[in-house]
Amino acid sequence: MPAGSRVLSARARQSPVQPPASATPNLAQIFEPVRDELARVEGEFARHLESRIDLIPEMGKYVQMSGGKRIRPAVLLMASRLAGYQGDRGVLYAAVVEFIHTATLVHDDIIDGAEMRRGRLSAHSRWGSDVTVLLGDYLYIRSLTMALAEGNVEIVKLLCDTALHLLEGELFQLTKVGDASITEAEHFEIIRRKTADLFACCAEIGAMLGGAPAAQRAALRSYGCDLGLAFQLVDDVLDYTADAEVLGKPLGGDLRDGKVTLPIILLLERAGSEAETVVHKMIADARVAGDEWATLRALLDRHGAIDATFERASQHAARAKAHVIEAFPPSTERDALVALADYVIQRDR
Repeated sequence: MPAGSRVLSARARQSPVQPPASATPNLAQIFEPVRDELARVEGEFARHLESRIDLIPEMGKYVQMSGGKRIRPAVLLMASRLAGYQGDRGVLYAAVVEFIHTATLVHDDIIDGAEMRRGRLSAHSRWGSDVTVLLGDYLYIRSLTMALAEGNVEIVKLLCDTALHLLEGELFQLTKVGDASITEAEHFEIIRRKTADLFACCAEIGAMLGGAPAAQRAALRSYGCDLGLAFQLVDDVLDYTADAEVLGKPLGGDLRDGKVTLPIILLLERAGSEAETVVHKMIADARVAGDEWATLRALLDRHGAIDATFERASQHAARAKAHVIEAFPPSTERDALVALADYVIQRDR
């Protein structure tokens, strides 16, 4: 196991919300209750990418393949099953949120100037930013036309509000690029809008499909929000601790791009001028040099900023689990959502 992965896994095992690593199922096991539906989501995604413009399905499929683990569609499908829904509309809405998520990846990579995503060339590196930004716009609009076809205005409104929050979060983050004085509250506002709100939306749509009562609907939305916060905080940690090849992108990318995330916010609070010099220089230079990187990593370890960030992620994972455990009786789907919260904080990419 790579050194960075060992660090994260060790912390995960020490966390009070974590079972022993050997007892933690992998994603395939967690997603088993909705395996068939997830396969249908892939088909639905491909079907709605069909166009007389050949470049659209070509680029769309390429970006989707680089997009990750399908956690958001799985959350929607498992939440709908937990809420008692047995129909087919969950597959369509799961494809809708995958379109929205894919659009955000496309736009994020352009904004960040990211050359790679999960070990492959990013779409804008391969096709150019002019074409790729239009693909992101296409995916956003396509997602909402898909949702409108189902005719549930309440769900469409939720999706529109969530898409607006995503864009607001991106804009807010851009105003904070290069700003080492960003506060913890401001960082959490960004990650709630950019990450947690879409997870919350997925879980809430599941509740709406199943006609869950208000308390259970609120519990599922809260589950999704806390799961998304835990997910993003682990991303913040991985940018400083993971193995670059496993992560699929260079380490230190956030700071190189001028994004000050929770580990650095906590470090600056705890170390003061000792950390300010190296952090400000890395932001100003827009690069992560070897000696400076070693110094920064040593400071993060010495002042416990990585551990504190991971502990915060663990707390949100624990809250996510509590929301569904307290609101729903035992079931395969409830167990899967609980296991997913454990997986999120143990992952190495």
